[in-house]
Amino acid sequence: MKKPVVFLTRRLPTAAMEMLAAACTITLWDDEVRPCPREALLNGVAEAEGLLSLLTDRVDEELLAAGPHLRIVANMAVGYDNIDLAACRRRGVTVSNTPGVLTETTADLAWALMLAAARRIVEGQKLIEAGGWGPWYPMQMVGVDIYGSRLGVVGAGRIGQAVLRRAQGFGMALSYHNRTPNSVVEATTGATYLALDELLSSSDVVVVTVPLSDETRGMFGAREFALMKPTAIFVNVARGPIVREAELVAALQAGRPQAAGIDVFEREPIGPDHPLLRLPNCVAVPHIGSATVGTRTRMATLAAENLVAVLTGKAAPSLLNL
Repeated sequence: MKKPVVFLTRRLPTAAMEMLAAACTITLWDDEVRPCPREALLNGVAEAEGLLSLLTDRVDEELLAAGPHLRIVANMAVGYDNIDLAACRRRGVTVSNTPGVLTETTADLAWALMLAAARRIVEGQKLIEAGGWGPWYPMQMVGVDIYGSRLGVVGAGRIGQAVLRRAQGFGMALSYHNRTPNSVVEATTGATYLALDELLSSSDVVVVTVPLSDETRGMFGAREFALMKPTAIFVNVARGPIVREAELVAALQAGRPQAAGIDVFEREPIGPDHPLLRLPNCVAVPHIGSATVGTRTRMATLAAENLVAVLTGKAAPSLLNL
């Protein structure tokens, strides 16, 4: 029996490649680093029944028209703001993502950014590198305490709940904001539901884990930062466009919030001249929320499982639109 043709926009970890090779004929953009150019993507889907895409690959009407045989788009990500779900639905194309497998890893990064920002870790290393570490004095490199403070998580999905669970070992008071209160979140984490403004004004640390949508785009700007404590730490491990970046820069320059830990940006990748990188009170990393060997391998494997399932007439593990 002829194997279905699939197009991959990157070479994947070995386990995922082997799974796909057993069931499909693979074509791919064979470069681990450079994004698949648009022209190569459109050409790649011309005969494909399946597409395994990344967040950097835009799946829209143009692509769907170029791939008339497509049956599934398997996105190797939890987010799917790169995909026009409505267009896929109209054309009967299944869309899947990779939820769950990166929950704990992303929550770990949120905590790494929180602690690094609160204790000025990057700033301290730069001080040493610049030869500025002199005699000890009482207020040298002082930060703020995380233990015993109040954590507010905006977005109580899988990642938000994982962030809240970790806080229990730090003796923190916990609050969360969601579209609606969630009794399961409250029962499992002990967190209290608060309206957004109340959460922002009362929290010592604010962590953002909401998905990007029309409702959340630009959710955090000058008004929201002005509500925070001058000693607050702001962490975003969700999506860059949720934050109005220029207004975050201005807020950090004004000292409210005191510091930030940022994994995601309005436009990615950013360059070395980005304004946030010039601020000593901002810890910035290049969208590495899921970046561990184990997690990236599980993401690739789940994306492959989704793709193979649909192309062999089975139910995919994590469907989005059909």
